[in-house]
Amino acid sequence: MSNSQEQPATNPPTTTATLPNFLLSTKLKYVKLGYHYLISHGLYLLLTPLLAIIAVHLSTLTTPDLINLWDQLRFNLVTIITCSILIVFLATIYFMSRPRKIYLVDFSAYKPDPARMVTREIFVNHSKKTGMFTEENLAFQKKILERSGLGQKTYFPDAVLRDPPNPCMAEARKEAEMVMFGAIDDLLSKTGVKAKDIGILVVNCSLFCPTPSLSAMIVNHYKLRGNIMSYNLGGMGCSAGLISIDLAKQLLQVNPNSYALVVSTENITLNWYHGNNRSMLMSNCLFRMGGAAVLLSNRSSDRRRSKYQLIHTVRTHKGADDRCYSCVFQQEDENKKIGVALSKDLMAVAGEALKTNITTLGPLVLPMSEQLLFFMTLVGRKVFQMKIKPYIPDFKLAFEHFCIHAGGRAVLDELEKSLDLSEWHMEPSRMTLYRFGNTSSSSLWYELAYTEAKGRIRKGDRAWQIAFGSGFKCNSAVWKALRTIDPAKEKNPWIDEINDFPVHVPKIEKIGS
Repeated sequence: MSNSQEQPATNPPTTTATLPNFLLSTKLKYVKLGYHYLISHGLYLLLTPLLAIIAVHLSTLTTPDLINLWDQLRFNLVTIITCSILIVFLATIYFMSRPRKIYLVDFSAYKPDPARMVTREIFVNHSKKTGMFTEENLAFQKKILERSGLGQKTYFPDAVLRDPPNPCMAEARKEAEMVMFGAIDDLLSKTGVKAKDIGILVVNCSLFCPTPSLSAMIVNHYKLRGNIMSYNLGGMGCSAGLISIDLAKQLLQVNPNSYALVVSTENITLNWYHGNNRSMLMSNCLFRMGGAAVLLSNRSSDRRRSKYQLIHTVRTHKGADDRCYSCVFQQEDENKKIGVALSKDLMAVAGEALKTNITTLGPLVLPMSEQLLFFMTLVGRKVFQMKIKPYIPDFKLAFEHFCIHAGGRAVLDELEKSLDLSEWHMEPSRMTLYRFGNTSSSSLWYELAYTEAKGRIRKGDRAWQIAFGSGFKCNSAVWKALRTIDPAKEKNPWIDEINDFPVHVPKIEKIGS
């Protein structure tokens, strides 16, 4: 790492660190990003009113007018041929340039066996028995767990829970196979799609990148076809699941009549930190085992049975800034033990990335009234230096459901405040953190599964998935429900216990010594 980059802090982010009020500090350059994105799709916006005007004009013609027009044109062969060619040309351009619609047929979030369930007390006792941590850092981990928002039913892999722990490559492969194959088996069972029908495979796992890759592991296990387009994304953090969705979308745009399988997971076995650097111990307390599989399709025939349509994906990367690049950094500590260090700048960096992302997304999803009010207020303040109160757009007018990456309770608290969301909107994220912990890139799918299990998804509803990742990245995906989801007909990891989870996260008692 160069000298110009800030080293990750030796102490974890404190509870006083908050996200900046990005809705009040938005710069015009970020607004331009959103409007540029909007204008780049302006062809479709211009064609719609033009066709409407032509249709209205034609509707005013009477029968004599049409006869007169035919008399004028029927002997003008050149005009007829020219008009026909023009119509065919314009129709060809329209159908060739029109983006294919991407459908989410179904998805599956993996629920591990009860034998791998870990209470907070088991976690602390196991950490103590390993003898790896000082008394001060054991107390530190207790405090983090008590404030984390995690409950008593999260999951850890066998290799970490053994006495003594056995973190090795073979055990890490077992964990990956258990999670990925479990999610994919459930997904194929629900959709009835054969493995040979899948033409695109995208797998993301940030910290575990074996050879052969995880994508090759899936190809081998399910005997996928030889010409499958297979991709394995590593080192891209907790927002890599949405990067995988965006990559699959781009591939489906140019490969007609295809299915894309997206698998998002993380691996705990080889990435449980056993040193005493506090900035690295945070990940031990927050991250838990989990994964998800998603089936996408561009087949028009799949629309009737699909759950959602992908409307937008917006990706933001702040890696050009050294502070952003180094705020989540995998490295060795002073004793050569590898871990992921979190910088004290993490919250501020996340806020900057989120500010850029939502300012780009806003013009695509917000009602025109909200856009005009926001833009006029911004121009008045920035250009004309008017002392007026900034207008904060209401994203609840654009989305019915919010799936915010369950990275930790502090982040969820700040986003709830900054976006002015209600407890009802935050419930899926908080309950996912409480029940499953931070499962990295797959957490968004546990949240959407929670929303479905609650019976909240109605036809036409819009859901916003947003996640942060190392690098530093902030990515969004917008989905539109194609049908009302009946939880009684779903195989869902939440379905057996959904009524046990209230809106408020239960108060977490202190862990005994």
